[in-house]
Amino acid sequence: MSSVDDAAVPLGGAPDAAMPTPAEKPRHKASRAPRTAMQEQPAAERAQNFEEVSLGYTQEQAIAEANRCLQCKNATCIDGCPVNIDIKSFIGHIIDGEYALGVEVLKERNALPAVCGRVCPQEEQCEVRCVLAKKGESVAIGRLERWLGDFDLACEIDHRCVPVVAPPSGYRCAVVGSGPAGLACAGELARQGHEVTMFESLHAPGGVLTYGIPEFRLPKAIVQAEIEMISQMGVSIECDVVVGASITVDELLAEEGFDAVFVGNGAGLPVFMGIPGENLNGVYSANEYLTRVNLMHAYDFPKADTPVWRGRKVAVVGGGNVAMDAARTALRLGAEEVFLVYRRTADEMPARREEAHHAQEEGVEFKMLCSPLEIRGHDGFVTGIVATRMELGDADASGRRAPVCVLDSDFVIECDTVIMAVGTRANPLLSQAAPDLELTSRGYIVTSEDGATSMPGVFAGGDIVTGAATVILAMGAGKRAARAMNSWLRDR
Repeated sequence: MSSVDDAAVPLGGAPDAAMPTPAEKPRHKASRAPRTAMQEQPAAERAQNFEEVSLGYTQEQAIAEANRCLQCKNATCIDGCPVNIDIKSFIGHIIDGEYALGVEVLKERNALPAVCGRVCPQEEQCEVRCVLAKKGESVAIGRLERWLGDFDLACEIDHRCVPVVAPPSGYRCAVVGSGPAGLACAGELARQGHEVTMFESLHAPGGVLTYGIPEFRLPKAIVQAEIEMISQMGVSIECDVVVGASITVDELLAEEGFDAVFVGNGAGLPVFMGIPGENLNGVYSANEYLTRVNLMHAYDFPKADTPVWRGRKVAVVGGGNVAMDAARTALRLGAEEVFLVYRRTADEMPARREEAHHAQEEGVEFKMLCSPLEIRGHDGFVTGIVATRMELGDADASGRRAPVCVLDSDFVIECDTVIMAVGTRANPLLSQAAPDLELTSRGYIVTSEDGATSMPGVFAGGDIVTGAATVILAMGAGKRAARAMNSWLRDR
């Protein structure tokens, strides 16, 4: 594996002039210092711009946080990572000042460390398994992953860590979708020596990383730099190709000469509530709203060709990360008031606590325990939402207490814009063009544990199989499918 130069300057400052050799390294003794805070833009300032909120660790801060790690003999944090990154080892390399080796450890299992360090819910995965979390605060694993990822990106392309690619296998693989699942699958297939072509329906690669997650949470320069590394491994990317319309899966196999296909096109079809008024001007799905702003730069209209409605009073319906992204984006577009309308309490919201905290700091008003009944309008434009109060009853299938309407509690939320962030489902375009694919009742692709579908040579993973999930879970599915594809191709 080629790697970055250990003498390269990481983000946050220059490395120590002299690092001890392995024979000189003292036995690690974990620091008892509290968890190292990460600097952020002030709330009032960041709510006016699209620059990244969290500023990352300096080198000094990264070293201090790494030294909190106990370097446990049985590192239980690894079990909490969906792609089983050797967390103990990469943190150990930070402790020892061996940053390039730390990057290598990360990229053995994760092709997008600078991305995952920013957007993965580590607090629910690896960090919750940290031994320190039992009596206090866990090691900030995600922040350290981000720091090493940024260290790699700060190096010239010729000095970045590029995984070793096996000799050409002679097999050609198609990957449908260039989101997290597709990128992980393509990278793993390339490592095995297969010729890989990714097909992206939009005009820029990255999937939800590009069109869905706002710049202030995940800068697009970071996404493109990580994708560039996948290209360096030999993966070709073709944009503006809608598999299911421009070409079918059967045609990829029978006419284009691909030996296997991975389907990772996500589940980006927006869901609406089916209430009166959803067809009024000023009503968006969060998917469309964020795509216009993130991918098509509507915030820079008229310099960019795509306009977006800039509401004065904006209501966002939902309680997940997408709802937080939409609400915080509306603020940055100049909204005077932004309301988050959610039918449960803040404790039941699926959004990351960090994102909810940031939204409240920036001025988003949370209207909990209320649910829209109707969107009202005048002359075709939104004027408000009629909502009803809710209370929590018994737990439902999700394990959360189910919301129940309170009789005669209707009220009006005045607004001129409504953004629906109540979920997504599988887009039927591809599956309708592949009738041999077995689907669930909700239109998701049925697969085995390793991603094999009902069509020989066709594998799938990510949101198109599981429904909406996290970036790292989609990446894990993509890697598993790639390994299964490799075995299937070799066994042929």
